[in-house]
Amino acid sequence: MTINADFDVKQLVLAGGAFGPREIDQLRESISRDMKKFDELKEAVNELKTKDEDELSPAVRVKLGVCMFLIGDYDAAYASLKKGDGGALTQFYFAKLHFVKGEFDDAIRAYNTAQTAGYNSDECILGRAEVYREAGKLNESLQELDSLSGAVEQTAEYLYQRGATVNAIGGNPQEAIALYERAVSVDKDHPGALFGLALENERRGNDREALEYYQRAVRHFPTNVGTLINLGVLYEDMEMYELAQQCFQRVLDSYPNNPKARLFLKDVKASNEMHYDEEEQMRLRELGVKLNQPISDFELSVRARNCLSLMGVQTLRDLCKLTEQELLSSKNFGETSLEEIKRVLAEKNLRLGMYSAEKQRADANENAQLTPEEQSVLQRPVSDLNLSVRARKCMNRLGISTLGELVSRSADELLEIKNFGVTSLKEIRDKLGEFNIRLKGD
Repeated sequence: MTINADFDVKQLVLAGGAFGPREIDQLRESISRDMKKFDELKEAVNELKTKDEDELSPAVRVKLGVCMFLIGDYDAAYASLKKGDGGALTQFYFAKLHFVKGEFDDAIRAYNTAQTAGYNSDECILGRAEVYREAGKLNESLQELDSLSGAVEQTAEYLYQRGATVNAIGGNPQEAIALYERAVSVDKDHPGALFGLALENERRGNDREALEYYQRAVRHFPTNVGTLINLGVLYEDMEMYELAQQCFQRVLDSYPNNPKARLFLKDVKASNEMHYDEEEQMRLRELGVKLNQPISDFELSVRARNCLSLMGVQTLRDLCKLTEQELLSSKNFGETSLEEIKRVLAEKNLRLGMYSAEKQRADANENAQLTPEEQSVLQRPVSDLNLSVRARKCMNRLGISTLGELVSRSADELLEIKNFGVTSLKEIRDKLGEFNIRLKGD
């Protein structure tokens, strides 16, 4: 179907005249080509809703219901269609509404009624095949598809529905892929077939190919929620956080209460914050490398080296835990050695005493005798912390299942995990603080 670039969405919705499958296809195609027209559709719907009751004839009610369905306002769409003319178009969209709500038996009945009322028989049969498949009635789905013959078997929708059903049965995945590919060869923009190919590529680890198919699929209007969410998750895995946010936000624009989109948007925002903290992560990692350097790497006098050895100082971190007073209290350690040590640390942008609190806490932990209650805390599952999705993923990567296993890790170790940044580190520290426990070295 060829749609003029200046197709007037508001004119179609607000003016009188024919409004059937052809006009609906024109509307969807226009918005698919230019998503700005989606806002025009919402404006037209809002304007139509404000009309007086006597201006809203049964036919206009059907038009309003279909348009509300397209923008995702399902409850309002159903209410408007109930006041419609009860014809074939009304029944067909009743079927679609029941389907998206998971009311499969009602959807089948509505498709039957639409077909009896004169709606395109092939489309009703394909609709029933999809409903049966989603309801887990795969034999019934195949029976519906097998009942079709002729030109419809070469359409993209038929090829997609058969491929999806073959895939659901779990027989030959290559057959399903071949059917999806044939569907795309017939209609390069078919959203279902593109989604199917994206999913199969993602399952096989072909993320780049999956990304291309998802991107093509989301250009179709109305966009499938599952497609947007899968694309958003893939963007997030590829660290394309801004694009991931856009996908989840698109879902929420139409379905504000979608729980998955809400959760994933929150998670990707946290990931984005971590992304912007990369310099801070790098700084912390570089600091960790510096702190772990052995004292033997530096040119120190024999007196200073011997004193540090007697105090058990092996790395710069050990040294930074000590104060000037502690060093000067050591036998044979004087001002000359102190200045020598301070010069070595200054070259690394470090100073004495900067980790003295760490030493104090470590000493306290080592000397404390754990009570049964404290031991019980360390045996609790890490899920008790109620961490964000991002932090939970990092715990899974490390195989951490208890609080005891978690506090045996240092902040530096956690920061080495992929996608774990200072935001997640702060979250974990705060959560552990609620149990009065800390990470190793904190």
